[in-house]
Amino acid sequence: MDLIFNLFVFVLASFVGFELISKVPPTLHTPLMSGANAISGITLIGAVLITGSLPLLLPESTADWVVGILGFLAIVFATVNVVGGFMVTDRMLEMFKKKK
Repeated sequence: MDLIFNLFVFVLASFVGFELISKVPPTLHTPLMSGANAISGITLIGAVLITGSLPLLLPESTADWVVGILGFLAIVFATVNVVGGFMVTDRMLEMFKKKK
């Protein structure tokens, strides 16, 4: 029952997020990217803390391996998102600098 409810919330959040993002004008994409960067940074810190607290060398169960792998993937994807977001933001800010 919890799985069905969680899936329902996920699908509903996906639809709401898609509708919100599709209505954003292009001039606001850079500020939104910076905000998303901050959220991804928080996600990265959380993933590092959770993954770092697991006993990966001597796992107590298979669940520890699964959580460790998912934590590692969360760290990788959040890092890619943060770095990519900063690169896009930097590129957009370069467009507003005066040319010599």
